[in-house]
Amino acid sequence: MIFVGVDWAEAHHDICVLDEAGDVLARKRIPDTLVGVRALHELLSEHAEEPAEVIVGIEKDRGLLVTSMLGARYRVYAVNPMSAARYRERHVTSGSKSDPGDAKVLADLVRTDRHNHREAAGDSENAEAVKILARAHQSAIWSRHREANALRNALKDYYPGALVAFGTDLDDRDAVAILEIAPTPPLGRLLSKAKIIAALKRAGRARNLERRASEIQAALLEAQLAQGPVLELAYGRTTKAHVAMIHAYNVEIAELETALTSGFEQHPDARIVLSLPGMGTVLGARVLGEFGDDPNRYCNAKSRRNYAGTSPITRASGKSHVVLARHMRNRRLADALDQWAFCSITSSAGARAYYDELRGRGKTHRQAIRQLANRWVGILHACLEQRVNYDEDIAWKHRVDLAA
Repeated sequence: MIFVGVDWAEAHHDICVLDEAGDVLARKRIPDTLVGVRALHELLSEHAEEPAEVIVGIEKDRGLLVTSMLGARYRVYAVNPMSAARYRERHVTSGSKSDPGDAKVLADLVRTDRHNHREAAGDSENAEAVKILARAHQSAIWSRHREANALRNALKDYYPGALVAFGTDLDDRDAVAILEIAPTPPLGRLLSKAKIIAALKRAGRARNLERRASEIQAALLEAQLAQGPVLELAYGRTTKAHVAMIHAYNVEIAELETALTSGFEQHPDARIVLSLPGMGTVLGARVLGEFGDDPNRYCNAKSRRNYAGTSPITRASGKSHVVLARHMRNRRLADALDQWAFCSITSSAGARAYYDELRGRGKTHRQAIRQLANRWVGILHACLEQRVNYDEDIAWKHRVDLAA
């Protein structure tokens, strides 16, 4: 058995190979090319007869290099960079650091401590594709939200009428359509109801056109404080830039959602995931993509909860015993689970009762949602493990029995 540390970089990767005693068998720097990956496999084949004898530590869980190593059936451990840094500090007190040194640290880590780390999942291509699309979709939404916040800050400084007309929905099609043609207060006041209706139609609105146009026109005509003409023109130009970005994000988000829905619905686990209350197609795709579909990745429900970051952590020392929420976790998965738990309150009687019970015990809304999400992760694990759809009576039966 050999232990390989890979310190990856954009242009090259440093490799260190150790034997079971910790002696260095080989060191090499390879380019991030097909030639470099071929050189890596040739180097490892000189020291191991079977792929299962190669244990790899790397601070990355995806990419072409990782894919090639998983394809070669090496056992790959994706080590959190923070864990690698702490491991380095155990052995190097001088603070020195180098790429070849980091490769050796990773090789030593999987040689001695791999039982404390998670082996890279062997997810299917379908699940990986769902994760890629779900992350792109979520990133686009977060970027659009940042643009909308920047637009809101600008409108506060020179165009309060637009905020009255559109409120917080500045990424909505109505706001984009009107601000494209009237990015300044003078242009807004010149808009007739017919022009507003035409713009709303172009944006895709088909209902309540007259009423909505009247509301927008009244808000834009209302007397308000104003900046000087030169400043209004400058603000108007920045508003047009923000609106153009938001419009582009709206188009891309819609296209990504279509592709995400198609990919998710083709996955064999989609039926089970969608059977859970509060779980829609987009949320389901995010949850499935982040958890992956490797059947051997989570040995039990607690393991899945730990990965999700919903299970609490305990800090105990002497007489001190504190239970805290996990803050170091997969942000994308945590965001999806929080939304799922919140949505489930209105679609599952068991979830509603559990949430109300937690609130009655003095938990804040945030704490109750996190604990409910932890419960849902356990239910999801059971459904996937047993290959059955969600059943409300079975999922919450033990709590009904306890109440009785």
